Amino acid sequence: MKKLGYLLLICFAFTACKDTSKFTISGEFKNATPQSKVYLFGLQKENVLPLDSTVLSEKGEFKFSHSTPGVDFFRISAGHNEYMIIAKNGDDIKIAADLTDKNLGYTVSGAMEADKLQELNTVKNQYMAKLGAIQAKFEEAVAAQPDKREAIMEQFRPEYTKEIDGLNKAVLKFAQDNSSSLAGFYAINLLNPAEYEKEMVEYSDKIKSSFNDNPSVTEFLTKMSKLKSLSVGSQAPEFTIAGLDGKPVKLSDFKGKYVLIDFWASWCMPCRQENPNLVKAYNTFKDKNFTILGISLDKDASAWKNAIAADHLTWTHAGELKDFDGPVVRQYEIEAIPSSFLLDPNGKIIAKNLRGEELDTFLNKTLK
Repeated sequence: MKKLGYLLLICFAFTACKDTSKFTISGEFKNATPQSKVYLFGLQKENVLPLDSTVLSEKGEFKFSHSTPGVDFFRISAGHNEYMIIAKNGDDIKIAADLTDKNLGYTVSGAMEADKLQELNTVKNQYMAKLGAIQAKFEEAVAAQPDKREAIMEQFRPEYTKEIDGLNKAVLKFAQDNSSSLAGFYAINLLNPAEYEKEMVEYSDKIKSSFNDNPSVTEFLTKMSKLKSLSVGSQAPEFTIAGLDGKPVKLSDFKGKYVLIDFWASWCMPCRQENPNLVKAYNTFKDKNFTILGISLDKDASAWKNAIAADHLTWTHAGELKDFDGPVVRQYEIEAIPSSFLLDPNGKIIAKNLRGEELDTFLNKTLK
């Protein structure tokens, strides 16, 4: 009994000696330039905050110690490479990477969240390796036949799309399986809200009572709450915006019609490529109680007007000339364009982000 008590006392002593007022991150970077700088950043909402810096040893080694109010995200930066870390006070985290790795692969361990992050990284790295191999084959094929680049791209597109889809599904599964971990929260934020809005909103409902003190989570929950109010089946938020001629345009002006709210810009090539499809849809259905309201993210009024004329966009146009910072653009949570909302005559959102044949098929079915 005395021996057991002595062993327990030793264990307690070692535990008590551990500094839980801060965390440490020790790392080793291969192919690093000795004495080059490495930085530790904190992440607060969308801001990156510099916390500390040091120089790499001859072996590419470094170490940081820092304190944090709770478990949170941090970023290690070396040259052009950046690596995500999740840490809380008391953690002793190890990170290793090769700075010449184009896929920015890295290993991390030493704490529960770090181990979970490594699990996610393992999944990501498997797909990134496949995508890298496809890219290499594509570049090799183009080098052999540079005049057939577009045809070769179409040839490789299905394989590339398949792996991207597989990666997204794997990341989503990891997030759903690890909703009590910040690593799971990090994973869900790797997805595109335009494609995974439903899943991300459901995820936000699942973690509402978790991570209450984390500003990134709080911001995410706020954003998802807004997206939920913009989901299919919801009433489209009312707005007033300046028209092409400077006169106010209200969303309620379109009540009684099916209206496609199209967020676009003259500088957005995918938008310009989609415009012929919108012209076709408008000309086909404009006599069937359908119209379009184009909302531009242009800052240059001349470029905006020239694009309207060049693309033969003969419907109502409005804009705030403030890029992604316009009030209506922010109200509708637009983070990428083209983005669109199709409303019924009562102003209810019935579809989002329909493109090309999808839009034509939906309108044919809805307006028949």
